[in-house]
Amino acid sequence: MTTCTFAGHREVYQPMMDAKIEKAIRELLQTDSEFIFYTGGMGEFDSKCASAVRSAKRQYPHLKICLALVLPYMSNKLNTEKAYYEYYYDEIIIPEELCGVHYKAAIQKRNRWLVDRADCLIAYLFRDFGGAYETVKYAKKQGKPVINLAEQK
Repeated sequence: MTTCTFAGHREVYQPMMDAKIEKAIRELLQTDSEFIFYTGGMGEFDSKCASAVRSAKRQYPHLKICLALVLPYMSNKLNTEKAYYEYYYDEIIIPEELCGVHYKAAIQKRNRWLVDRADCLIAYLFRDFGGAYETVKYAKKQGKPVINLAEQK
């Protein structure tokens, strides 16, 4: 089983990002028959990645592909928009390790949780600051392969 997660800036400014994401996922799908894709569900890049995974599930029905939303803390949206979350995600996870963590620190801890469980990271990183930067830096420090789509033409 291969596990992949995503990290990127909240807004996507590069044209053709959807195609780049789809290509990266398609290439990864050639390596195994079972996959878990973890998304944090925050921002445009995460949304584009989740959409590409859902598309891949339709294109490759012979593969076992799971799209899991990993939240840093409980949110009322899970109750008020329950049908949406159940439709779009195969799993919704709130890591036990994050229970009781202050909400401002929970996102960074969640991002590290994602990296710790991933075999690889698909990123959209063009700035050297912010949450995506810290997540990619942590992934590299952990020896995880990082595919930075912002660097691809």
